Amino acid sequence: MKIAVCVKRVPDTGTRIRIADDGRSLSSDGVKFVLNPYDEFAVEAALQLAEAGVADSVTLLTLGPEEAKETLRHGLALGAHDAVLLRGETTMDGWATAQALAAELARREDGLVLLGAKAVDDDQQQVGPMVAGVLGRPCVTSVTEVEVADSVATCRRAVEGGQEVVEVDLPAVATVTKGRYEPRYASLRGIMMAKRKPIAEKEAAQVAPGLVVEAIEYPPERQPGRIVGSGTEAVGELVRLLREEEGVV
Repeated sequence: MKIAVCVKRVPDTGTRIRIADDGRSLSSDGVKFVLNPYDEFAVEAALQLAEAGVADSVTLLTLGPEEAKETLRHGLALGAHDAVLLRGETTMDGWATAQALAAELARREDGLVLLGAKAVDDDQQQVGPMVAGVLGRPCVTSVTEVEVADSVATCRRAVEGGQEVVEVDLPAVATVTKGRYEPRYASLRGIMMAKRKPIAEKEAAQVAPGLVVEAIEYPPERQPGRIVGSGTEAVGELVRLLREEEGVV
């Protein structure tokens, strides 16, 4: 069985984000880009399945610019066998992204397609289920553990007060979240080997986005706090301010 893992290049969560001059996008100047942290869980799940002899190969797939090859190299250094870069523009439209990924996946013969449960930059949590819908395959979301046997994937999901177990026939799609799969570090040997692993480059399917960002704004600055007194003597004044000025009491 082959496994494909769809990954995304995202800004490092510790990076200071600035709005670009057009007011509709984010500036990439000085921004460090990394492999989406949730996708790291999916990569780790695929690698563990390969190490267990369940999968013959793990292929990384991403939609993005030429610079996304650096993200793919990181995944290859972790242990993935090869990668595919779909050259195209990434947008906030998850449906357009899903269709571009599904167009490539439909030409492949992967028994299992894994994605991170969400991307840290847009937090939409919808690309995985949309990919499954386009491909006509079953989908399990927010999976913490997956096992494969006899063309059936057994997925475990954390739910309030317990654990949910879902079985789906392969081929299938699953989105992976934090749980059993703690991402590994790339070894020096893995980094060196990644330089020789193949990255296929293809033009992404042209899908016109149906969602357009009109404007991005910084959140309003927080107003400075006010000290209305101390001890129990301040309670009356605090209640008055909350009622008359803030309208919350």
